[in-house]
Amino acid sequence: MQDIFLINITGKDRPGLTAQLMGVLAEFGVNILDIGQALIHDHLSLGMVVEIPHDSSSALKDLLYAAHSLNISIDFTPIALDQYEAWVAEQGKERRIITLLGRKLTARQLSRVAAVIAEQRLNIDIITRLSGRTSFRNPDAYPKACVQFAISGRPDNEQLLRTRLFQISEETGVDVSIHLDNIYRRSRRLVVFDMDSTLVQAEVIDELAKVAGVGDEVAATTAAAMRGELDFTQSLRKRVSLLTGLEERVLAEVADRLPLSEGAERVTSVLKQLGYKIGIISGGFDYFGHRLQERLGFDYVFANRLEIVNGKLTGRVLGEIVDGAKKAEILQRLAVVENISLQQTIAVGDGANDLPMLSVAGLGVAFHPKPIVREQAERSISSVGLDGLLYLLGIRERDIARSEQAERQGAKAA
Repeated sequence: MQDIFLINITGKDRPGLTAQLMGVLAEFGVNILDIGQALIHDHLSLGMVVEIPHDSSSALKDLLYAAHSLNISIDFTPIALDQYEAWVAEQGKERRIITLLGRKLTARQLSRVAAVIAEQRLNIDIITRLSGRTSFRNPDAYPKACVQFAISGRPDNEQLLRTRLFQISEETGVDVSIHLDNIYRRSRRLVVFDMDSTLVQAEVIDELAKVAGVGDEVAATTAAAMRGELDFTQSLRKRVSLLTGLEERVLAEVADRLPLSEGAERVTSVLKQLGYKIGIISGGFDYFGHRLQERLGFDYVFANRLEIVNGKLTGRVLGEIVDGAKKAEILQRLAVVENISLQQTIAVGDGANDLPMLSVAGLGVAFHPKPIVREQAERSISSVGLDGLLYLLGIRERDIARSEQAERQGAKAA
């Protein structure tokens, strides 16, 4: 009859350690039923569930001798067959991913998130650091901190879980995002971004209005529209009408001085390198969208078009307005064009007119959002730049760095 044991090994890591331990088990024909390993600052934590088909006492004795010679600690826990079979039956349980993202992470933040997980009778299976290691001598090398919890089980109250995590985010200043760990999480293919106050740190129409001498009036209307207090289409037509007579050359002047959001170049570059299609779906203007397309390599640009006659703006927008509903419709259409499920799409935006797009995307992310968006969006990035999106996708810093290195080498070769 087989004996089943949980084996836990801890101690200082060294090359060949795992090979030596496995060599001992191999002599007894041991089957590995489960295995996991973590390494923190050269300190090893290795866990195994094993089936020892013959004399378990001899196998464990030899393993204990090997551990002693390697100066590591080892514990054995016998597992009853019924207990093992119950564990096997739990396969396929729902798993969720909770991501904590900030400039730095504190024990207080992790403690509060872990407490909420426990309150909902969920289990933390794996904790993974996605960000690079922080250097005290060179703190700007990796100015972000991100860890990811993989949790299993079904929460007692899904809405309460999300509400409590949102409260922790508000109170401690860390971004806390949660989503189901399913097949789509690993097969995202299309990422679309809002433009104004998402890809660029400005509302373009406000910048144009400053040149036209109506900056304060337009900015107030823009802010109200982004908060969801005004109908977007009506407010846009009103604001554009105030630009009547503005010379076309001003568009280029404004485009030249638009500041990109932190992390915009990095996130688009890495996504392209990893094979994602990327697009802009904006309630702003296509002139500026196409300028960003030239600079950052977007595959798609959808935005409103200003009417220009004799080198001057007429104060009108051509065609159908790209409002909130239109944004969602365009994203759905792009999914069809790319022959992917909506669950494989990602949308990023900040304003009330982005909510429809965020809600239909497989992964909707609010970026430095207006209050109404932060309250309604299931996940947001407020503490870091736009490249924080890469962590929400589960991409590790080391993989990001490799992607950037590959791009640089490709550029040199070209």
